[in-house]
Amino acid sequence: MMREGQVRIPSGCAISGIFSKSGMKFSGKDIVKSIGVMHDRSNGLGGGFAGYGIYPEYKDYYAFHLFYDSIQAKKDCEEFLNRHFEIAHCSEIPTKRTDGVDNAPLIWRYFISPHTTKLSASQLDEREYVVKCVFRINAKIDGCYVFSSGKDMGVFKGVGFPEDIAKFYMIEDYEGYSFTAHGRYPTNTPGWWGGAHPFGLLDYSVVHNGEISSYDANRRAIEMYGYECKLLTDTEVITYIIDYLHRKKGLTYQEISWVAAAPFWQTIEDMPDGDRQIHEYLRNVFSAQLITGPFSIIAGFEGGMMALNDRLKLRSMVVGEKGDKVYISSEEAAIRIIEPDLEKIWSPRGGEAVIVTLDGGGA
Repeated sequence: MMREGQVRIPSGCAISGIFSKSGMKFSGKDIVKSIGVMHDRSNGLGGGFAGYGIYPEYKDYYAFHLFYDSIQAKKDCEEFLNRHFEIAHCSEIPTKRTDGVDNAPLIWRYFISPHTTKLSASQLDEREYVVKCVFRINAKIDGCYVFSSGKDMGVFKGVGFPEDIAKFYMIEDYEGYSFTAHGRYPTNTPGWWGGAHPFGLLDYSVVHNGEISSYDANRRAIEMYGYECKLLTDTEVITYIIDYLHRKKGLTYQEISWVAAAPFWQTIEDMPDGDRQIHEYLRNVFSAQLITGPFSIIAGFEGGMMALNDRLKLRSMVVGEKGDKVYISSEEAAIRIIEPDLEKIWSPRGGEAVIVTLDGGGA
């Protein structure tokens, strides 16, 4: 007999995303309402949100969001930040006491830019410099964790049901052109503040439903390129794969989808010559970034959003459109609750990416 709390729901977790193609900003209240409909897909061990366009007054600075376990960890981290960055502004992230959200760490944010002399001496480009600093903090400074590091965007997450995490961070008070959300039901990994979704690195953020059976192979491969997987969940490696393929290798998001959820070889063999050559190249060169297992993800990035199922479509995903808005969710009900009169709604095929960008943008 299974004891209380030992139930395993492999299809659990909920994801949702809303994107305005015109760039018109909207309140976070709709994403909160959407993820709240899927309450029973999570179990209170993780919830979170990412918003884009939310920091216009500091849009040219990297917004570091940090969890601290202690005042000493905060002191040690701030010494590091002051050595490597100019800090334009810092403050606690506004929160309010919320039933269902307990044992919160200290949560601070810093709007920063690299020290010119430090950046020059490093011989790194600016974004690589920031990534190296993020990994240095997370791996070397005890008791602190950078969980968001992009420009004009932010991740807000913790242990609790997503609607409670939304109240805790007052997500409805933020306005942006893009929001994603996650309700977690961890099955193989612990529920803790750092392990909640979204996972972020620079402006890339990922919410994920499913299990990555290729995690160990993906992790070993990505760590060869300087990434460090320390956060006890498979979703972390998806974020790093996207960063590696897009920022370092220059792939488009369409090409990234062809790598992460690559067609089977038999399917590739039946493609027209031009398409076959592209897919053969991607599968051969980036074979270690193929993600296997049941998954659906929503990846946010500056100016866009990508949704992707595994190639067998073992996790649910629905997409709807109305006006300039695109809605993506695990369930149709989570879209209908905020926009009942859709112009278009469909379920993407396995391995079929849905990529939306700001009008005039490219991906």
